[in-house]
Parts: sequence; structure tokens; C-alpha cells
Amino acid sequence: MRLATFTEKTAENSQFRLGLVDGGSLIDLSNNAPSLPKDMISLLNAGDSALQAAADAATGNAPQYSLDDVRLGPPVTNPGKILAIGLNYADHVKETGRDLPKHQIWFNKQRNCVNGPFDPINLPKVSTDFLDYEGELCFVIGRRCKHVPAERAHEVIAGFCVGNDVSVRDWQRRVPTMQIGKSFDSHGPMGPWLTTSDEVGDPHNLEIKTWVNGDLRQHSNTKHMIFNCYEQIAHLTQVFTLDVGDVIFTGTPDGVGHAMTPPGLLKVGDVVRIEIEKLGAIENTVVPEQAEMVI
Repeated sequence: MRLATFTEKTAENSQFRLGLVDGGSLIDLSNNAPSLPKDMISLLNAGDSALQAAADAATGNAPQYSLDDVRLGPPVTNPGKILAIGLNYADHVKETGRDLPKHQIWFNKQRNCVNGPFDPINLPKVSTDFLDYEGELCFVIGRRCKHVPAERAHEVIAGFCVGNDVSVRDWQRRVPTMQIGKSFDSHGPMGPWLTTSDEVGDPHNLEIKTWVNGDLRQHSNTKHMIFNCYEQIAHLTQVFTLDVGDVIFTGTPDGVGHAMTPPGLLKVGDVVRIEIEKLGAIENTVVPEQAEMVI
């Protein structure tokens, strides 16, 4: 099942609602399953019966939108936590000139970075020469959990999506935590929808590609992760509880812009497309940040 958040392209300032993607169409769950919760976290919290009711909404003659007529939002619009693992593909570690990590390296992305799968990415006013892309597999927690062994970690994953861990390299390098360089507004595009775990199967054998302006920059497979998704969950839940709707970025393979010779960093007008097998693709255009003061 592919669960999306959406609004009509013609509807200004309307709230996102839930939809079920079926081929090139989208079924509005607020019309076809009105008793269901209205946002992704609430739907996941409602459990398997609610997910089954969402799946059942695809049967019969349910009214549909064309995907061309809707604006897709991030699958989880307001996650409680966004956690990202660093240096999790050996080839990426090599291109950075670092040693393979002995332990998992984690940082936070602030939730203001959350962005839709086809929405623009800001080129920050405070850093116009260091904007970079990182194509990544993301997963969303579907059960509140603590102390989860790796062999049971698949039970707490609601589904998977494509992500871009957009990075402002100069700000990232100023401090050891990486958090501030990873958390600029708009720098966490995700989507295009949440593909439930049962449709994905093994998340550790998915092809992942990133293009910039049609130029293939990253091409790898999730089997090359140093620490896989289940090991990540086991590690994190030794420390703190993971809540429903938390989003995990699982690391990027080699081919990032700052490691190229010369560097292939992003500028205004660049289009970044990231595609992962079975999950679809996201595509974001770089635009100048609108830097007016907001109070």
C-alpha cells in the first residue's frame, strides 16, 4: 500500500489530507473512508485495523484524482523526531577520506526541514556555495518502541520512502554534531509517499540513484549499508523511545557533490532527482531563499 499526503494543486492554503495511491491515481481517504484519522501519524497510531480500512477504500468505484492534479506533501508532515545516520556506506566514507566507523554516528535534523517530494529546496542566503545533496532511504516508525532487538526491528517499521538529506557543508563542518548544517528550512524532502513494509520486502536490496540536472551522480544499493535498518533501530532504542511517525534517514552512498573534482555543489536552478527501487522518486529544484524577517 502506498499512503500519501496531498492537496489539490488548485486549492490555495488547504490542509494536507490522506490518500491512497493506486497506479497513476490517488483515492481521497477523507471521502472514501471518512471514519479514518486525518493525518499519517494518527492513522499509524490507530493500528492494523485502520490500515486495513484504508486498503479497503481502494475497492469498488472510489472517486480518484490523477496524480498530475495534486500536490504531494511529505508522508509525515510533522514528525516528532528526524534522526539521520552518518557515514553509513563504505564508498561514501572512502570519498570523505575518513576511517570506517566503529559505532553508529547519529545526528538530528530539525523538523522545520521537512519538505514535500516535489517542492523547492532553498539555497540559503548565508551559504550560497556549499549546498549539497544526499540521496537516502528513509523509514517511518509505526509502533512506539524501546529496547528492540535487531531480529524484531522489522515489526516497528510502518514503511519506507525516498529522502534527500540536503546539507550545507560549511555550516555542517563548523561543529562536530552536524545538526545545524543538516537542518535548514526545506532541507528534508521526503516522499513521494509511504510504501508500507509488506510491499517493500527486504529493504536491504534496493537500488538507489541520484541525478542532478539529468547527470547521474549516485548509483548504489541499500545492501551496501554498514549498519542496516534493523541494526539502526536496535541501537537507537537502547537509548530512547522511538515514537510513531519518527523518521529515520539511513545514510547516503558515494557520489555527493562536495567529494567531486571539481566539486559538484548545487546552485539556483539545479534539479535533484532521487529514485529508489519499489518506492518511486522525488524531484526538487533549488531556489533562492526568501530571506525576509518573519516574526
